Amino acid sequence: MLSVFKQFILRGNVVDMAVGVVVGAAFAGVVGSFTKDLLTPLIAAIVGKPDFSAISFTVNGSIFLLGDFINALVAFLLVAAAVYFFVVTPVNLLVARMRKAPAPADPTTKKCPECLSEIPIDARRCAHCSQPVLAHSA
Repeated sequence: MLSVFKQFILRGNVVDMAVGVVVGAAFAGVVGSFTKDLLTPLIAAIVGKPDFSAISFTVNGSIFLLGDFINALVAFLLVAAAVYFFVVTPVNLLVARMRKAPAPADPTTKKCPECLSEIPIDARRCAHCSQPVLAHSA
């Protein structure tokens, strides 16, 4: 039973997932700091107010903190945009650059030298004009 557990733990998918979770947690701090320390002040410089927490309304004595929701929504959008533009897009470009174009498939037909119709590559005689054709040399 212990050897099966060891085999499960050492399987590539589990180790990759664990590494992904650890790197993701560390990256969350970087993205959070980028959003809080750089993007939010930039928006504050443009719009004039980075904090919407003072916006609220009351219905029947219940206070609805609309500003906190707006702050969370803006933070989410900033994090999503930062991840997309600074991580996803560059990684996609890098992966696209590293991919090799697939090799072209070997031809399965050739043209008859007499009537120029398409015939199988191994044909010795054209089916259209019945002219002898040189066999494909491999």
